[in-house]
Amino acid sequence: MAILPIIEAPDARLRTISKPVETLTDDHRTLIADMFETMYDAPGIGLAAVQVGVAERILVIDLQRPKEPVTEDSDPETIEYVREPRVFINPEIIWASDELSVYSEGCLSVPEQFADVDRPARVRARWMDEAGVVQEAEMDGLLATCLQHEMDHLNGVLFIDHLSKLKRDMVLKKLEKARRAKAA
Repeated sequence: MAILPIIEAPDARLRTISKPVETLTDDHRTLIADMFETMYDAPGIGLAAVQVGVAERILVIDLQRPKEPVTEDSDPETIEYVREPRVFINPEIIWASDELSVYSEGCLSVPEQFADVDRPARVRARWMDEAGVVQEAEMDGLLATCLQHEMDHLNGVLFIDHLSKLKRDMVLKKLEKARRAKAA
């Protein structure tokens, strides 16, 4: 397994529309393992293949829930997480609720920037898992939000595209300022 470089905005490769996976191969399984390692290292909860330079319809998600309840006194360094890795190949949303939810989203390709995004609160999705088995499930909460966010990547869309032009420009300016500060 390897940690892959994550492409950051405004790189044009993030606007690529990913192609469906026709035949699942061992190379795809290696890519998936590398994507999980990259996501955990970043750290993040979701990653689309296009974010690591592979324009195929593959994404990984792991919401990584704390093993024990987290309190104000919990030391962030000692919190243990239960991993629940999920692989989505050729995902599609086949139904979305009219009810919306707002979540403060961030993105590994737009590092350290967050903004509220409205998305359907519940979705029903169909996808192929890592074993090549077609799955279908209804999702809500953070999982539904994360799946929609990562699926946007497969279509060349970033979470900042859901913002007003003013807010999007502000996020991009902050990103560029942070990038310059890091380079200095």
